[in-house]
Amino acid sequence: MLHSMSTTVETASERSAAEVNEEIRALWRRSGGTLTTEQRAEYQRLVLEWAAAAPQPSRAA
Repeated sequence: MLHSMSTTVETASERSAAEVNEEIRALWRRSGGTLTTEQRAEYQRLVLEWAAAAPQPSRAA
């Protein structure tokens, strides 16, 4: 069964952390809670993209 998945690579600057987070959640829903090797690789890529897109806390001076 094929799932709708983005076939384009978008950089963190193009998608918000919320958008990437929604894709992560969808991946987990599709997997039923257990990721295949291929899904784990996709999850790792998404987590890195999410981390890059997430707002960074400002440091107090």
